[in-house]
Amino acid sequence: MTLFGLSFFVLALSYFFTADSRPTGGHLRNMESFIRAVQQVEDFNPDLSPLALARALRRTAGHDDVMTVHFLGASYNLTDAELLETAILNASSFSFFDKAMHHIVTDYGEERGVVLAPDGTTVALAPLLLGIEAGLAAKMEGTPAVGIFPLTLGRTLGLSFLSLQDIPPSKRLGPNGCWDSVDQPKLFKLSRPATLATDAVINGGMDGLILGTDLSNLTASEQPQALSEVLKGYYSFTLHEGRGLDDITSHVSPRRREISRAILEPLDLHSQVMETLALVWKLEKTDWIAQDTGVGKAVKDGLQAFVQNYWDCPQIIPRCQWGAKAYQSTPIPMSLPVQFLYVHHTYEPSLPCLSFPSCSRDMRAMQRFHQEDRNWTDIGYSFVVGSDGYVYEGRGWYYLGTHTKGHNAMGYGVSIIGNYTDTLPSRHAMDLLRHRLVRCAVDGGGLAADFTIHGHRQVVNYTACPGDAFFSEIRSWEHFKELDSAETEE
Repeated sequence: MTLFGLSFFVLALSYFFTADSRPTGGHLRNMESFIRAVQQVEDFNPDLSPLALARALRRTAGHDDVMTVHFLGASYNLTDAELLETAILNASSFSFFDKAMHHIVTDYGEERGVVLAPDGTTVALAPLLLGIEAGLAAKMEGTPAVGIFPLTLGRTLGLSFLSLQDIPPSKRLGPNGCWDSVDQPKLFKLSRPATLATDAVINGGMDGLILGTDLSNLTASEQPQALSEVLKGYYSFTLHEGRGLDDITSHVSPRRREISRAILEPLDLHSQVMETLALVWKLEKTDWIAQDTGVGKAVKDGLQAFVQNYWDCPQIIPRCQWGAKAYQSTPIPMSLPVQFLYVHHTYEPSLPCLSFPSCSRDMRAMQRFHQEDRNWTDIGYSFVVGSDGYVYEGRGWYYLGTHTKGHNAMGYGVSIIGNYTDTLPSRHAMDLLRHRLVRCAVDGGGLAADFTIHGHRQVVNYTACPGDAFFSEIRSWEHFKELDSAETEE
């Protein structure tokens, strides 16, 4: 590349990173912007391998800590050609890459180094890219993929468990947060003080684990795609028709929890974390881990919380993320645990929602209808399930809903978006409700272990909700009970 070409490239890249955020200044912190930036580097350098690009990105972000170097080598040990590409990235890092990838949490609770993914979740780029690089190195260099778990999840989880032993295990992980705007995201604010393993770091870690494992498992005849294509395939997929994720066999971001579980559950996760911590102790030459006899219990308790919060429970999109308006009065707390789960369909919107933008629009439309047409204080449901792979927060775990007349204080009201009079919801959406959300509710103390499932129509006699087809389905579910007609609300 000539000096003129290099200068033109840097100038064009700088313009690209600022052009789509000119109205309010700053850079858009979404996955699409990051993928476009990566693709521009690839377009200007068609011979650049995905592994060389991943290493150059690591160098740009300054992610050469001792554990990364132990597994992946130092990013400055590059060939002359790769060093040229690194110089290009460094020249433009002030515009995007460094700020996009360098993870910190400020004193004011802003989490940086994270991006908003198209599915509505927030992802830390550092563990994502380390997992991808580890997988590419294993594939391209023919080495065992031994560093993927420590680099993506192991170190962060272990240190988070140990650094917060004086608080309950459930608080040693997280939290999630809210973006200033989902259309032009620039600032991500956490909902409470951060641990080392925020939700975004765990999401990025799971994604890095999945993609790194996939890349390392490519056959000898398969060549890895360009880095931008790897990211597009995982984050920018499209769901078609009404079946949601039922027809998706590839690895995509809404399935990160179930896929990461399938990868890690066969392993002895406790041993994996303990081995990672021992390596941290060795590499960083600290002895506090070895001297602390409570390490094993802290890891055991922490992993139990991790499994419950990030594998057993579904990802729940918070109100701030789908654009909820404020509650129009003071929320009324529920007395927990409740005994019932009331199943609904929305009827209107009548079609399943297949993406975060469409599900969010449906949530806002329902809230508007409930508040403005029915004069309720908020959207009525406790939770709503989309066909995009996610559960959306309505009234939530702790506040009284307006979903099942005469029974609101007795249970949660959960609806699946769509009209299911003649057809069933997607199998994935039903499983989110039937297995994941229910288990999360019981384990979290919101729903009694011996709870009962009812369809809306069973307790309110003027409705056909949740639709004939769906009601016929839930009658086969565990915990469903028939109801005497005398118990139906007039």
